[in-house]
Amino acid sequence: MKIVLATNNMDKVREIKAYYNQFEVLALGDICKPFEIQEYGKSFYENAMIKADAVYEKIKELGIENECIALSDDSGISVEALGFAPGIYSARYSGEGASDASNRAKLISELKRLGLSHAKAFYTACIGIGSKYGRYGVHGFMHGKVIDKELGDNGFGYDFMFIPDGFDKTIGQIDESIKLQISHRSKGLELAKPILKMLSRYY
Repeated sequence: MKIVLATNNMDKVREIKAYYNQFEVLALGDICKPFEIQEYGKSFYENAMIKADAVYEKIKELGIENECIALSDDSGISVEALGFAPGIYSARYSGEGASDASNRAKLISELKRLGLSHAKAFYTACIGIGSKYGRYGVHGFMHGKVIDKELGDNGFGYDFMFIPDGFDKTIGQIDESIKLQISHRSKGLELAKPILKMLSRYY
């Protein structure tokens, strides 16, 4: 069984490949020309399933549904003091043409606007799976706080300004092996493992 990831984000591809080293994991670009998927859902679950469904449709179109399944990840950060924003809009928080850097800059400016040097926050990751044997979705979470500055040089997204509960360093300062143990994405991927093992029996 091959797992095709519904993402063009090579940081996510690298992280998921590292976590699922017992499976053959492919980036979307390994089976076709990468394409944009419109995320119009109102929750992490809805967006994860939209992406998984879109990639599984491509898998069927290519005639490889007997060997491949689709796996997506929809994730983001929610800050309590900001009414749990940016949430599902984390990747495009700073508007059209948003980048990781511009999104972090906006979040820092929002914290400063409220006079906060830190605020309670949590990451969510929904893992969506599309296969000829059904659709599945599971959630992973990582709780902690965001701070009004960037620290560290490991990671991506909001990692440089997020300190997980039980730590005094940002994800950007923590060793990659520890991040793989505690991250929201890893927790979601771990919950998806029994589903993948079950599906692998039929491929």
